[in-house]
Amino acid sequence: MDKKTHSPLFHIAKRSALPWYVTWGIRGTALLLALVACGVVTSLVTGENPFQIYAAIFKGSFGTPRKFWVLLQNIAMLLCVSLAVTPAFRMRCWNLGGEGQALIGGLASAACMILLGRAGLPNWLVILCMIVSSVAAGAIWAGIPAFFRARFNTNETLFTLMMNYVATQLVAFFCVVWESPKGSGTIGIINQNSQIGWFPTIGGQKYLLNVLIVALVCVGMYIYLNYSKHGYEIAVVGESERTARYVGIKVDRVIIRTMLLSGALCGLAGLLLVGSTNHTLTTTIVDGRGFTAVMVSWLAQFNPIWMILTSFLLVFLGRGAGEIATNFGLNQSFGDILTGIILFFIIGSEFFIRYQIRFVKASEKEEAKHV
Repeated sequence: MDKKTHSPLFHIAKRSALPWYVTWGIRGTALLLALVACGVVTSLVTGENPFQIYAAIFKGSFGTPRKFWVLLQNIAMLLCVSLAVTPAFRMRCWNLGGEGQALIGGLASAACMILLGRAGLPNWLVILCMIVSSVAAGAIWAGIPAFFRARFNTNETLFTLMMNYVATQLVAFFCVVWESPKGSGTIGIINQNSQIGWFPTIGGQKYLLNVLIVALVCVGMYIYLNYSKHGYEIAVVGESERTARYVGIKVDRVIIRTMLLSGALCGLAGLLLVGSTNHTLTTTIVDGRGFTAVMVSWLAQFNPIWMILTSFLLVFLGRGAGEIATNFGLNQSFGDILTGIILFFIIGSEFFIRYQIRFVKASEKEEAKHV
Protein backbone atom coordinates (compact mmCIF):
# COMPACT_ATOMS: atom_id res chain seq x y z
CA MET A 1 0.00 0.00 0.00
CA ASP A 2 1.14 3.47 -0.77
CA LYS A 3 1.81 5.60 2.22
CA LYS A 4 -0.04 8.91 2.32
CA THR A 5 2.17 11.92 2.11
CA HIS A 6 1.21 15.18 3.72
CA SER A 7 2.45 18.34 2.11
CA PRO A 8 3.57 21.07 4.49
CA LEU A 9 1.25 24.04 4.92
CA PHE A 10 4.13 26.50 4.85
CA HIS A 11 7.85 26.82 4.32
CA ILE A 12 10.34 28.73 6.48
CA ALA A 13 13.17 30.29 4.53
CA LYS A 14 16.04 32.53 5.54
CA ARG A 15 15.61 36.14 4.47
CA SER A 16 18.13 38.24 2.68
CA ALA A 17 19.23 41.33 4.60
CA LEU A 18 16.33 43.71 5.22
CA PRO A 19 16.64 47.52 5.16
CA TRP A 20 17.24 48.95 8.62
CA TYR A 21 13.88 50.75 8.67
CA VAL A 22 12.00 47.50 7.95
CA THR A 23 13.96 45.74 10.68
CA TRP A 24 13.12 48.36 13.27
CA GLY A 25 9.55 48.54 11.99
CA ILE A 26 9.15 44.84 12.83
CA ARG A 27 10.64 45.43 16.28
CA GLY A 28 8.38 48.44 16.84
CA THR A 29 5.32 46.39 15.91
CA ALA A 30 6.45 43.68 18.31
CA LEU A 31 6.77 46.28 21.07
CA LEU A 32 3.23 47.57 20.44
CA LEU A 33 1.84 44.02 20.53
CA ALA A 34 3.78 43.42 23.76
CA LEU A 35 2.16 46.47 25.36
CA VAL A 36 -1.28 45.19 24.37
CA ALA A 37 -0.48 41.78 25.86
CA CYS A 38 0.80 43.45 29.05
CA GLY A 39 -2.44 45.44 29.27
CA VAL A 40 -4.54 42.30 29.01
CA VAL A 41 -2.46 40.48 31.65
CA THR A 42 -2.61 43.49 33.96
CA SER A 43 -6.38 43.75 33.74
CA LEU A 44 -6.95 40.03 34.25
CA VAL A 45 -4.47 39.49 37.07
CA THR A 46 -4.58 42.69 39.10
CA GLY A 47 -7.68 44.57 37.95
CA GLU A 48 -5.56 47.72 37.63
CA ASN A 49 -5.88 50.15 34.75
CA PRO A 50 -3.12 49.18 32.28
CA PHE A 51 -2.61 52.82 31.26
CA GLN A 52 -1.81 53.67 34.87
CA ILE A 53 0.70 50.83 34.84
CA TYR A 54 2.32 52.23 31.69
CA ALA A 55 2.43 55.67 33.27
CA ALA A 56 4.19 54.21 36.31
CA ILE A 57 6.77 52.54 34.07
CA PHE A 58 7.46 55.89 32.42
CA LYS A 59 7.56 57.66 35.77
CA GLY A 60 10.14 55.19 37.06
CA SER A 61 12.69 56.65 34.64
CA PHE A 62 11.54 60.20 33.94
CA GLY A 63 9.49 61.12 37.02
CA THR A 64 12.15 63.39 38.53
CA PRO A 65 15.53 64.79 37.42
CA ARG A 66 17.27 62.41 39.82
CA LYS A 67 15.47 59.39 38.32
CA PHE A 68 16.49 60.56 34.87
CA TRP A 69 20.17 60.79 35.85
CA VAL A 70 20.03 57.38 37.51
CA LEU A 71 18.53 56.06 34.27
CA LEU A 72 21.44 57.52 32.28
CA GLN A 73 23.96 56.10 34.73
CA ASN A 74 22.46 52.61 34.55
CA ILE A 75 22.33 52.76 30.76
CA ALA A 76 25.97 53.86 30.65
CA MET A 77 27.16 51.02 32.89
CA LEU A 78 25.18 48.35 31.03
CA LEU A 79 26.32 49.77 27.71
CA CYS A 80 29.95 49.76 28.84
CA VAL A 81 29.91 46.05 29.68
CA SER A 82 27.96 45.30 26.48
CA LEU A 83 30.54 47.13 24.39
CA ALA A 84 33.25 45.19 26.20
CA VAL A 85 31.95 41.74 25.31
CA THR A 86 30.94 42.64 21.74
CA PRO A 87 34.36 42.28 20.03
CA ALA A 88 34.66 38.75 21.41
CA PHE A 89 31.11 37.92 20.35
CA ARG A 90 31.76 39.16 16.82
CA MET A 91 34.69 36.77 16.75
CA ARG A 92 32.37 33.94 17.92
CA CYS A 93 34.39 33.74 21.13
CA TRP A 94 31.70 33.68 23.79
CA ASN A 95 33.00 35.73 26.68
CA LEU A 96 30.48 35.19 29.48
CA GLY A 97 32.91 36.51 32.07
CA GLY A 98 32.01 40.18 31.87
CA GLU A 99 30.63 40.07 35.40
CA GLY A 100 33.84 38.72 36.88
CA GLN A 101 36.10 40.93 34.79
CA ALA A 102 34.22 44.03 35.95
CA LEU A 103 34.38 42.81 39.55
CA ILE A 104 38.14 42.32 39.32
CA GLY A 105 38.48 45.81 37.85
CA GLY A 106 36.46 47.18 40.75
CA LEU A 107 38.59 45.22 43.22
CA ALA A 108 41.76 46.75 41.77
CA SER A 109 40.22 50.23 42.06
CA ALA A 110 39.20 49.65 45.68
CA ALA A 111 42.69 48.34 46.52
CA CYS A 112 44.29 51.52 45.15
CA MET A 113 41.82 53.74 47.00
CA ILE A 114 42.39 51.97 50.32
CA LEU A 115 46.10 51.16 50.22
CA LEU A 116 47.41 54.20 48.34
CA GLY A 117 45.01 56.48 50.18
CA ARG A 118 46.47 55.32 53.48
CA ALA A 119 49.96 55.93 52.11
CA GLY A 120 49.13 59.60 51.62
CA LEU A 121 49.56 59.78 47.83
CA PRO A 122 47.97 62.76 46.04
CA ASN A 123 44.50 62.27 44.59
CA TRP A 124 45.54 62.56 40.93
CA LEU A 125 48.19 59.86 41.35
CA VAL A 126 45.75 57.52 43.12
CA ILE A 127 43.20 57.96 40.31
CA LEU A 128 45.90 57.31 37.69
CA CYS A 129 46.90 54.10 39.48
CA MET A 130 43.24 53.11 39.70
CA ILE A 131 42.78 53.51 35.95
CA VAL A 132 45.89 51.52 35.05
CA SER A 133 45.32 48.73 37.59
CA SER A 134 41.60 48.30 36.84
CA VAL A 135 42.04 48.09 33.09
CA ALA A 136 45.02 45.74 33.49
CA ALA A 137 43.20 43.52 36.00
CA GLY A 138 40.18 43.14 33.72
CA ALA A 139 42.42 42.40 30.74
CA ILE A 140 44.37 39.74 32.63
CA TRP A 141 41.17 38.13 33.90
CA ALA A 142 39.95 37.79 30.30
CA GLY A 143 43.39 36.95 28.96
CA ILE A 144 43.67 33.74 30.99
CA PRO A 145 40.77 31.91 29.25
CA ALA A 146 41.84 33.50 25.95
CA PHE A 147 45.30 31.95 26.23
CA PHE A 148 43.91 28.48 26.92
CA ARG A 149 41.38 28.85 24.10
CA ALA A 150 44.06 29.91 21.63
CA ARG A 151 46.67 27.34 22.68
CA PHE A 152 44.64 24.34 23.80
CA ASN A 153 41.21 25.00 22.24
CA THR A 154 39.45 24.93 25.60
CA ASN A 155 35.81 25.97 25.90
CA GLU A 156 35.95 29.70 26.60
CA THR A 157 32.24 29.80 27.49
CA LEU A 158 32.65 27.55 30.54
CA PHE A 159 36.08 28.97 31.39
CA THR A 160 34.92 32.59 31.54
CA LEU A 161 31.71 31.60 33.32
CA MET A 162 33.59 29.77 36.08
CA MET A 163 35.98 32.69 36.54
CA ASN A 164 32.99 34.83 37.51
CA TYR A 165 32.64 32.75 40.67
CA VAL A 166 36.35 33.04 41.44
CA ALA A 167 36.14 36.83 41.07
CA THR A 168 33.09 36.97 43.34
CA GLN A 169 34.84 35.02 46.07
CA LEU A 170 37.97 37.16 45.81
CA VAL A 171 35.86 40.29 46.29
CA ALA A 172 34.06 38.66 49.23
CA PHE A 173 37.42 37.81 50.81
CA PHE A 174 38.81 41.35 50.54
CA CYS A 175 35.55 42.84 51.75
CA VAL A 176 36.26 41.03 55.03
CA VAL A 177 39.96 41.97 55.00
CA TRP A 178 39.18 45.67 54.50
CA GLU A 179 35.87 45.70 56.39
CA SER A 180 34.78 48.98 57.91
CA PRO A 181 33.53 49.09 60.57
CA LYS A 182 35.12 45.91 61.93
CA GLY A 183 32.78 42.96 62.07
CA SER A 184 30.44 44.30 59.37
CA GLY A 185 31.84 42.16 56.54
CA THR A 186 31.52 45.16 54.20
CA ILE A 187 33.96 47.86 53.17
CA GLY A 188 31.65 50.84 53.55
CA ILE A 189 32.25 54.15 51.80
CA ILE A 190 35.95 54.31 50.96
CA ASN A 191 37.81 57.50 51.96
CA GLN A 192 34.57 59.25 52.82
CA ASN A 193 36.31 62.14 54.57
CA SER A 194 39.34 62.65 52.34
CA GLN A 195 37.61 61.52 49.11
CA ILE A 196 40.95 60.20 47.84
CA GLY A 197 40.32 58.22 44.66
CA TRP A 198 36.91 59.75 44.05
CA PHE A 199 36.38 60.84 40.46
CA PRO A 200 35.56 64.53 39.96
CA THR A 201 31.98 65.72 39.53
CA ILE A 202 31.25 67.54 36.26
CA GLY A 203 28.58 70.24 36.04
CA GLY A 204 27.28 69.37 39.47
CA GLN A 205 26.05 65.98 38.19
CA LYS A 206 27.44 62.89 39.87
CA TYR A 207 26.89 60.60 36.89
CA LEU A 208 27.77 62.89 33.99
CA LEU A 209 31.42 61.83 33.83
CA ASN A 210 30.45 58.16 33.49
CA VAL A 211 27.99 58.96 30.71
CA LEU A 212 30.57 60.96 28.77
CA ILE A 213 33.28 58.29 29.13
CA VAL A 214 30.98 55.50 27.95
CA ALA A 215 29.78 57.66 25.04
CA LEU A 216 33.39 58.05 23.89
CA VAL A 217 33.96 54.30 24.30
CA CYS A 218 30.84 53.61 22.21
CA VAL A 219 32.02 55.82 19.33
CA GLY A 220 35.53 54.38 19.56
CA MET A 221 34.24 50.80 19.51
CA TYR A 222 32.07 51.50 16.46
CA ILE A 223 35.07 52.88 14.57
CA TYR A 224 37.33 50.07 15.79
CA LEU A 225 34.99 47.28 14.69
CA ASN A 226 33.97 48.76 11.35
CA TYR A 227 36.91 50.78 10.07
CA SER A 228 40.10 49.30 11.52
CA LYS A 229 42.32 46.41 10.46
CA HIS A 230 41.75 44.72 13.81
CA GLY A 231 38.00 44.96 13.35
CA TYR A 232 38.30 43.36 9.91
CA GLU A 233 40.36 40.51 11.34
CA ILE A 234 37.78 39.97 14.09
CA ALA A 235 35.02 39.70 11.46
CA VAL A 236 36.99 37.24 9.34
CA VAL A 237 37.85 35.02 12.31
CA GLY A 238 34.20 35.10 13.34
CA GLU A 239 33.08 33.94 9.90
CA SER A 240 35.61 31.12 9.61
CA GLU A 241 38.86 30.43 11.43
CA ARG A 242 40.02 28.27 8.51
CA THR A 243 39.49 31.10 6.05
CA ALA A 244 41.27 33.50 8.40
CA ARG A 245 44.30 31.21 8.60
CA TYR A 246 44.24 30.72 4.83
CA VAL A 247 44.47 34.47 4.17
CA GLY A 248 47.34 34.81 6.64
CA ILE A 249 45.59 36.06 9.77
CA LYS A 250 47.19 34.79 12.97
CA VAL A 251 44.04 33.54 14.65
CA ASP A 252 45.58 32.80 18.05
CA ARG A 253 46.94 36.33 18.27
CA VAL A 254 43.57 37.81 17.28
CA ILE A 255 41.74 35.75 19.92
CA ILE A 256 44.08 36.79 22.72
CA ARG A 257 44.19 40.43 21.62
CA THR A 258 40.41 40.69 21.35
CA MET A 259 39.78 39.06 24.70
CA LEU A 260 42.33 41.36 26.34
CA LEU A 261 40.42 44.33 24.92
CA SER A 262 37.13 42.86 26.12
CA GLY A 263 38.45 42.36 29.65
CA ALA A 264 40.07 45.80 29.74
CA LEU A 265 36.74 47.50 28.99
CA CYS A 266 35.00 45.38 31.64
CA GLY A 267 37.71 46.53 34.04
CA LEU A 268 36.87 50.10 33.03
CA ALA A 269 33.24 49.45 34.00
CA GLY A 270 34.38 48.23 37.42
CA LEU A 271 36.55 51.33 37.77
CA LEU A 272 33.61 53.64 37.06
CA LEU A 273 31.34 51.79 39.48
CA VAL A 274 33.83 51.96 42.35
CA GLY A 275 35.62 55.24 41.72
CA SER A 276 32.82 57.36 40.34
CA THR A 277 29.42 55.94 41.32
CA ASN A 278 29.42 53.95 44.56
CA HIS A 279 32.82 54.66 46.17
CA THR A 280 32.68 51.20 47.71
CA LEU A 281 32.97 47.56 46.72
CA THR A 282 30.52 44.67 47.14
CA THR A 283 30.07 41.30 45.48
CA THR A 284 26.90 42.61 43.81
CA ILE A 285 28.21 45.96 42.60
CA VAL A 286 28.08 44.89 38.92
CA ASP A 287 24.45 43.84 39.47
CA GLY A 288 24.29 41.13 36.82
CA ARG A 289 25.25 43.47 33.98
CA GLY A 290 27.80 40.96 32.71
CA PHE A 291 24.97 38.58 31.85
CA THR A 292 22.44 41.18 30.71
CA ALA A 293 25.11 42.51 28.33
CA VAL A 294 24.84 39.28 26.34
CA MET A 295 21.21 40.11 25.52
CA VAL A 296 22.01 43.75 24.78
CA SER A 297 24.79 42.83 22.36
CA TRP A 298 22.79 40.11 20.63
CA LEU A 299 19.62 42.18 20.20
CA ALA A 300 21.68 44.98 18.63
CA GLN A 301 23.34 42.49 16.27
CA PHE A 302 26.74 43.46 17.73
CA ASN A 303 26.33 47.05 16.52
CA PRO A 304 27.62 49.51 19.18
CA ILE A 305 25.26 52.30 18.11
CA TRP A 306 22.12 50.15 18.28
CA MET A 307 23.28 48.94 21.69
CA ILE A 308 22.37 52.36 23.06
CA LEU A 309 18.72 51.62 22.24
CA THR A 310 18.73 48.07 23.57
CA SER A 311 20.47 49.18 26.77
CA PHE A 312 17.88 51.91 27.22
CA LEU A 313 15.04 49.44 26.70
CA LEU A 314 16.26 46.96 29.30
CA VAL A 315 17.13 49.61 31.91
CA PHE A 316 13.86 51.46 31.28
CA LEU A 317 11.83 48.28 31.79
CA GLY A 318 13.79 47.33 34.90
CA ARG A 319 13.26 50.67 36.56
CA GLY A 320 9.61 50.64 35.52
CA ALA A 321 9.16 47.27 37.21
CA GLY A 322 10.41 48.74 40.47
CA GLU A 323 8.08 51.72 40.16
CA ILE A 324 5.07 49.43 39.61
CA ALA A 325 5.93 47.51 42.77
CA THR A 326 6.12 50.76 44.76
CA ASN A 327 3.04 52.55 43.42
CA PHE A 328 0.53 49.70 43.30
CA GLY A 329 1.62 47.59 46.23
CA LEU A 330 2.49 44.75 43.87
CA ASN A 331 5.61 42.73 44.41
CA GLN A 332 8.60 43.10 42.13
CA SER A 333 7.71 39.83 40.45
CA PHE A 334 4.71 41.31 38.64
CA GLY A 335 6.86 44.04 37.15
CA ASP A 336 9.33 41.38 36.07
CA ILE A 337 6.46 39.45 34.44
CA LEU A 338 5.61 42.47 32.30
CA THR A 339 9.28 42.91 31.46
CA GLY A 340 9.47 39.25 30.45
CA ILE A 341 6.42 39.59 28.18
CA ILE A 342 7.91 42.60 26.43
CA LEU A 343 11.28 40.91 25.97
CA PHE A 344 9.57 37.77 24.68
CA PHE A 345 7.87 39.74 21.91
CA ILE A 346 11.03 41.69 21.06
CA ILE A 347 13.25 38.61 20.96
CA GLY A 348 10.56 36.75 19.02
CA SER A 349 10.51 39.50 16.41
CA GLU A 350 14.09 38.54 15.52
CA PHE A 351 12.69 35.35 13.98
CA PHE A 352 10.61 37.37 11.50
CA ILE A 353 13.60 39.57 10.74
CA ARG A 354 15.82 36.61 9.88
CA TYR A 355 13.24 34.27 8.36
CA GLN A 356 10.13 34.48 6.21
CA ILE A 357 7.10 32.20 6.31
CA ARG A 358 5.67 31.30 2.91
CA PHE A 359 2.38 29.45 2.80
CA VAL A 360 2.18 26.70 0.19
CA LYS A 361 -0.45 27.24 -2.50
CA ALA A 362 -2.90 24.51 -3.45
CA SER A 363 -1.31 24.15 -6.89
CA GLU A 364 2.10 23.62 -5.33
CA LYS A 365 0.66 20.95 -3.03
CA GLU A 366 -0.73 19.06 -6.03
CA GLU A 367 2.61 19.23 -7.80
CA ALA A 368 4.34 17.91 -4.69
CA LYS A 369 1.97 14.93 -4.52
CA HIS A 370 2.83 13.86 -8.03
CA VAL A 371 6.55 14.14 -7.62
